[in-house]
Amino acid sequence: MMATKQRTIDYLLEQLAGAGEISTRKMFGEYALYHESKVVAFVCDDRLFIKPTEPGRNLLGEVTLGRPYPGAKDYFEIAGDEWEDADRLVEIVRTTADALPLPAPKKPRKPKQPKG
Repeated sequence: MMATKQRTIDYLLEQLAGAGEISTRKMFGEYALYHESKVVAFVCDDRLFIKPTEPGRNLLGEVTLGRPYPGAKDYFEIAGDEWEDADRLVEIVRTTADALPLPAPKKPRKPKQPKG
């Protein structure tokens, strides 16, 4: 496995500029792709994996399944040549984000109790 290159992330972010608030977070040399507060995809080994949703499947039609990392569930893999159509990529990300629930609020961390 090879880590995703920064230029891959830069290109994806450029292509998704019309999708609203898009950001990435680096994780273990790979990236999670966020639409607003929702993780909608992973970018691993310079490949794009969209979270599977029913509306996403309907939009994509025939899908290619792939696993972004060992032990992961199947995701919709979007081939690199499909990234060139920015409008389509935006539609895929927005459709996926709309179908996903909001993330659960994080529980506040308990302060550590002094030992003794």
